[in-house]
Amino acid sequence: MKGNGSLPDIKNKIKVKPLTRATIVLRLTISILIILTVYGFMTFDYKDVKMVDGLLMLGTNLKVMFTEAHFNHFTFSEAVYQVLITLGLALLTTIFGAVLALFLGLFAAENLSSKRVSNLIKGIIAFIRAVPTVLWVLIFAIAAGLGSVAAVVGMTFHSMGYLVKAYSESFEELDKGVIEALRGSGANWWQIIFQAVIPSSMTYLISWTFLRFEINFGVAIAMGAAAGAGGIGFDMFMASAFYLDLREVGMITYFVLIVAIMLEIIATRIKAKLKVKM
Repeated sequence: MKGNGSLPDIKNKIKVKPLTRATIVLRLTISILIILTVYGFMTFDYKDVKMVDGLLMLGTNLKVMFTEAHFNHFTFSEAVYQVLITLGLALLTTIFGAVLALFLGLFAAENLSSKRVSNLIKGIIAFIRAVPTVLWVLIFAIAAGLGSVAAVVGMTFHSMGYLVKAYSESFEELDKGVIEALRGSGANWWQIIFQAVIPSSMTYLISWTFLRFEINFGVAIAMGAAAGAGGIGFDMFMASAFYLDLREVGMITYFVLIVAIMLEIIATRIKAKLKVKM
């Protein structure tokens, strides 16, 4: 705007994007989803439970869980031990997934491999990543049975799919001039990898790997209940579904929240030290 009271400068005018077919379709889709959601809530068969009574009961249960939390079927030391088991499961699957993803990520990067090989690996990895972790665990449970083995293999599979994408994109951001200079000096493929690619991408690799470790901790809790993998997740399942003890569920939830907050603090400090924008 000019200060002499004249009309606004043409260059400073707010540009309003015209309605396009894509915008109309997007708005129509969102409107339909909102209408269907409202209709679904209005037509659900709630049996004899009323919405207001259900919300009041939920508030009462949450109050019991978090204000009267206590241990009943196991002790504090046992809870700490089960949390360590869950952390160990998350750490183990993260390490396995990271090692496999490192090699596959090198071949998936277009600047380090042929386009055919890169597209093939990325296609397979996209399929692996599209299948939920719990489904991979159940698939491997057919061969190994429900337990920690199936959970480790299934979580490793999905972690690998996640990290291959992250690693390969980090490798592809490397300056092509550096790779060409090393090739021109007579360096072979492995020398390029260990002298240029990995050192320049190390901060990204550490950040993405720790992020996946945080995700695997939450997944390990769920797999402890769904796949019988043990750990604090299995204790939470027993307290809620078998013992029906909301107070013990609340105490386990406190344990999980404390560990999750600690992991987030550690991750924040690592990212701040590495100065990497995720």
